[in-house]
Amino acid sequence: MHTDAILKEFTRQSAAFNVAPVMRSAETLQTIVDSMPAASASETWLEVACGPGLISRALAPRVRRIIGIDLTQAMLDLGRREAARAAIANAGFIRGDALQLPFADGALDGAVTRFSLHHIPVPGRCVAEMARVVRPGGLVLVADHVATADGPAAAWHQEIERLRDPSHWACLTPEALRATGERAGLALVSESQIPFGMDYEEWLTRGTGGPQMRALIDRLLAERPAGVESFRIRRAEGEPATLHLRFWLSVWQRGAGGHSSDRPGASGYTVPDEDEGGPRGK
Repeated sequence: MHTDAILKEFTRQSAAFNVAPVMRSAETLQTIVDSMPAASASETWLEVACGPGLISRALAPRVRRIIGIDLTQAMLDLGRREAARAAIANAGFIRGDALQLPFADGALDGAVTRFSLHHIPVPGRCVAEMARVVRPGGLVLVADHVATADGPAAAWHQEIERLRDPSHWACLTPEALRATGERAGLALVSESQIPFGMDYEEWLTRGTGGPQMRALIDRLLAERPAGVESFRIRRAEGEPATLHLRFWLSVWQRGAGGHSSDRPGASGYTVPDEDEGGPRGK
């Protein structure tokens, strides 16, 4: 099952992911934090597929409470340790499924996810769950890598991603990502596409398949389709090779009418009080 691939991959990647320069960069971290408008010290936010909680820890000074949820226990354990080391007392971490969030309808003020949807076979379900658990007027932030609308070029993109990381499912186009929010009943507040670069060697070796598939990945990258900006490699003399991609960042608002789940028991949980204990019944 794909869930098993996700668990295996991110258990292995947890430590490397936490220190990866691209995950901590101003483009991919601070830009997302700064895009959260009008955050209040009285609000409770959720980071979906939080990994080691880099976004959670960055958001913590802006909110009353931030909760990170992830499938991978190794990521959660690391997030707790890093939050404790930084004396962050208002960040909690629980294990759970992004497609079945253990929170009541409208229980949270906002929700954010970064670079997760391309691992999820049904990304629209994740966005719908985020919309469900956010109160009317609350915000949903979504950031993910984007693919081109050109079919052959998109297939080339996915081949490279899957060779490097078996947990990769598919990157969506900005249009397809936008449609996930619209189907969830959210109103788009803002969107942007942000270019970013990363050390090619670090990116390649962080994925399980990268070292074994290096030759094939290098060959595919050299065959980049004309006009495609994704996976552009730049090599300066004496400098590490840099891989350049783009990600789509969107801010959405849940309307007064809201969005409710048809999942049985979806409203039977409230915001959990304990990191370790998971959700409590009402």
